Amino acid sequence: MPSQELIDPLRGVLARIMALITPGDIKYSFFAASGTEAVEGAIKVAKLYTQKPAFIVALNAFHGKTMGSLSMIGKALFREPMGILYGGPVYHVPFGNADAVERQLEACKHLGIGVAAVLMEPIQGEAGAIVPPDDFWPRIREATKYYGTLLIADEVQTGLGRTGKLWGVEHWNVTPDIIAVGKSFGGGVMPISAVCSTEEIWKPMMEPNPFIHTTTTGGGALACSAAIATINVILREKLWEVAAKKGNYIFPKLKALAEKYPKMVEKVTGKGLLIGLHFKTEEIGYKIAAGLFKRGVLVAGTLISSKTIRIEPPLVITYEQIDTVLNRLEDVLKDVSKSK
Repeated sequence: MPSQELIDPLRGVLARIMALITPGDIKYSFFAASGTEAVEGAIKVAKLYTQKPAFIVALNAFHGKTMGSLSMIGKALFREPMGILYGGPVYHVPFGNADAVERQLEACKHLGIGVAAVLMEPIQGEAGAIVPPDDFWPRIREATKYYGTLLIADEVQTGLGRTGKLWGVEHWNVTPDIIAVGKSFGGGVMPISAVCSTEEIWKPMMEPNPFIHTTTTGGGALACSAAIATINVILREKLWEVAAKKGNYIFPKLKALAEKYPKMVEKVTGKGLLIGLHFKTEEIGYKIAAGLFKRGVLVAGTLISSKTIRIEPPLVITYEQIDTVLNRLEDVLKDVSKSK
């Protein structure tokens, strides 16, 4: 079991690597086991540093299911059964709408409500790989600086190459104040996540009480070694470039299928190898997913948009395997169209 009193060498190595590969001046990392813990850490860091209570988040957002993260989720399905959630004000605005973020920040300033942070996914994952307009991230970065609010990027799904950039925010050349990392961080074999921020923002995490946020097994040697190995492969193979090229290969073919079956497929969204295939109804989506599973193709459902399935293959998927997926997808679409 890792000690909280001593520095584990592998934890130190991983923290140094994260300081080198994260955007801007981000320097310090806290390691945990899951994405929701990373978001919880981000919430705490933002509150500690700003001493402000409120957050601005997106409709249809997904940030995890522990109570703080759940408070930020943008869908009633997961919120309502829990009753009262996070005590501070949480304002939900449409994802991709920079005007709405700016208006909410202005309203909070007018009312004297301190906003600790704007928390957003670079590309919404569980909502169905929803890509915001190109001006969205630059504008909310500018707005948060203007109003003295932090900007948190939930990179749990988008981080480490999946979207065609090492970090999702790099599509728009934006540097957030805090980043939450998870999922692929452990190479798919070890549970490890991180919340990362700058030296300035991290100060309240160290002084006066360096034990204000701890975890018993977070940052364990085995998990850190998996993360170090994962990052080594991603950087050596430039897997973000691989994801971009393979995404460029698969997207036109998926869109061609959408045009061929317009009564079933609504649209195709995403970047790189974070792809959302949106169907006209939930029933169609279930039938397509079931048909793919029967044919040996594993796809992911979505927790926010139940009529959408995600195509999120390993970044090392071969072009032959992609063609196999596309062929089997078309086979399923044919079968489902006949049964309608």
